[in-house]
Amino acid sequence: MKNPVDFCLDVENKINDSIKPNPDYNLKIDEQTNVVTLTVNQGDHPPYLYKSKAYKRNDSASIEVDRAELSQLILIGENKTYDGLTATNQDLSFNVLEDALKEKLGIRRLTSDVLITLNLKQKDGYTNAGELLADKNHYRGIDIIRFGENISIMLDRASYENESILKEYDQALQKYRQYYQHEEIQGATRNVVSLIPEEAFREAIANALVHRIWSVNSQIKVSMFDDRIEVTSPGGLPQGLSKNEYLAGQISILRNPIIANVFFRLGLIEQFGTGIRRIKDSYQKSLVQPQFAIFENSIKIVLPVLKFVADDLTADENRIYQSIHEGASTTTKISQATGFGRTKALRLLKQLSQRGYVEKIGEGRATRYILSK
Repeated sequence: MKNPVDFCLDVENKINDSIKPNPDYNLKIDEQTNVVTLTVNQGDHPPYLYKSKAYKRNDSASIEVDRAELSQLILIGENKTYDGLTATNQDLSFNVLEDALKEKLGIRRLTSDVLITLNLKQKDGYTNAGELLADKNHYRGIDIIRFGENISIMLDRASYENESILKEYDQALQKYRQYYQHEEIQGATRNVVSLIPEEAFREAIANALVHRIWSVNSQIKVSMFDDRIEVTSPGGLPQGLSKNEYLAGQISILRNPIIANVFFRLGLIEQFGTGIRRIKDSYQKSLVQPQFAIFENSIKIVLPVLKFVADDLTADENRIYQSIHEGASTTTKISQATGFGRTKALRLLKQLSQRGYVEKIGEGRATRYILSK
């Protein structure tokens, strides 16, 4: 570069004229090569606007963030959360919350001091978290639909909104029990049988209520099918949390820490950030596993009906399945592990593949078998 000093001045002027607030950056000139290095440090006052607009990376392109995401970035920049802001509605009652606190924590009465301790009330009035936990509010809650053979057939629908999210949680749980639990009498014992683990459904609903973006005028969607439940909550992952970290449950970035604290105190969630692991653990012995789909503006958790090897596999199919589960992946290794001839092993593998238990990858000598997820 012929005039690195002039170039740096030009870049500096363009940055200062176009980006607000001024970012933390520096320009360095290599005196031997005249190469200019621009270093941009993470700032303390996001979001940073380019010509009054905020952008984010999407794969290899930069796209403008929408209004809802911009609002979240502004709150992060001010070190605030939506549930900690002063609520618009200040005419609130807390009978549902009071009953829950009496039952779980043994408090005698829900006083103003208790509300302040829980950060549901501040000097300026009730917070958004307070309104969400109040008996009545203006927020859209949970929409539950029970489908038939396809999404064109709706057998049942219930919408729980404009009321305490604690009540909405309980109502969603009752609807789950209506369709996915039944009692079986074995001898003198009456047992409750769950087609889908109740713990998994509890965690999915609690996660949706605690971690969703409440500034978006949208409901949590619960779609119920014969073979699964899908729970979709508004809002993607919080800033700073990757997909892998979310799925591993290693760290927790709380979008609504005040709500999360109340749910934790009431025993509706365990340690922060362990919900996904608990859902996975509830399917530990099942052939089918929960699925997690992460989108830009929503997160969907799919909870399949439990399925166990002994339920619908023959003894021979079970041996094939277990051999793959234990690490055998080729026809030769599966034959060796089971003691079956190659022809029989291939026939059983084809049956398992057709029924969705095993997935075939590759062709010819490169053929491998894995368990379907």
